[in-house]
Amino acid sequence: MPLFRLSSPGPFFDNKVRAFWNLQLLGWAAWLGLRGVSGLANGQPLTFLIPQTISAITGFSLSLILAVCYRALISRRPLLMWGVSFGLSGLATALWAFIDAWVAQIQNPNSEAGFTSLLLGAVYIDATSLAAWSALYFAINYFLQLEEQNDRVLRLEAQAASAQLAMLRYQLNPHFLFNTLNSISTLVLLKQTEPANAMLSRLSAFLRYTLANEPTAQVTLAQEIETLKLYLDIEKMRFEDRLRPHFAIDPLVARARLPSLLLQPLVENAIKYAVTPQEEGADITLSAQLAGQNVRITVSDTGAGLPVESTDPTTGLATESTGVGLANIRDRLAQAFGDQHRFDAQRGADGGFTVIIEFPFQPDGQMTIGTERT
Repeated sequence: MPLFRLSSPGPFFDNKVRAFWNLQLLGWAAWLGLRGVSGLANGQPLTFLIPQTISAITGFSLSLILAVCYRALISRRPLLMWGVSFGLSGLATALWAFIDAWVAQIQNPNSEAGFTSLLLGAVYIDATSLAAWSALYFAINYFLQLEEQNDRVLRLEAQAASAQLAMLRYQLNPHFLFNTLNSISTLVLLKQTEPANAMLSRLSAFLRYTLANEPTAQVTLAQEIETLKLYLDIEKMRFEDRLRPHFAIDPLVARARLPSLLLQPLVENAIKYAVTPQEEGADITLSAQLAGQNVRITVSDTGAGLPVESTDPTTGLATESTGVGLANIRDRLAQAFGDQHRFDAQRGADGGFTVIIEFPFQPDGQMTIGTERT
């Protein structure tokens, strides 16, 4: 067994405490290295590194104190924050410069430069160093706050999209559920217990599926077709031979992913506007095949078609209840695939109604092909 495992590193600021200490140690080590190299390059003896090391330790310690103070001030009003921050930075600079001048005087007691000259020289260097450190501290923290706000906005947008998708999904079932329960009630009143029990069994299977899946979940086309057949089994008990469904599903697209219960409103509309009004009923055909890099699904019926006066000429959608279901599907496609989808609804020249949907082919990881039946 290996003693360690390599893993891809996460973002640098995922752990803010660790990131702070990494930057603190590396920054002050670089400061000391730059001062030391500069002094040695100018002919200073190795003893020059002693006061520089003490100065680096002092600056490191003072910056830790400033970090604690800045952390408490950063969420305050700007006037208070900047005023107190400048004051603290000035005090830290004065203390650091005093220590630097004192150490330099102790190391070189015979130096011609007096304590005041040493202090003024240290003030310039130390003030510049602490100003740069403070600016970097505030810049990084403001950047992190901005990133957190962006992440919060993205999470809220995702939650809003999820809520919208859930709302759209939950619009699909009430009408169908009302019709089914009404049919079961009628069968019970007519004392046709076996058909009523069969319809209840199919309804429970259909509802079990719809409740088990998240409203925002995606399923394979094969799973969607199997669920649609459960729905059609229920409706077929109402319409019997008047409802004639047909499926033509290319096995290549059976693993394509799409929002769950996307196709049910299309078939429901076909039943309502093609099967119900006609004594002889109608054929409903659902086909799915590849169209380049997309999946193309077509749902058509042999009904009388929608009357022109009930259709919106700009969208091709019905202005009454059908428009709600089709607009629902359009919105769900937009939520799931953005601009990479197609949705066309049109009346046939000889009657009937056809809806064509296209979306990117995104296969599921496992092969799941439903059994075709007509």
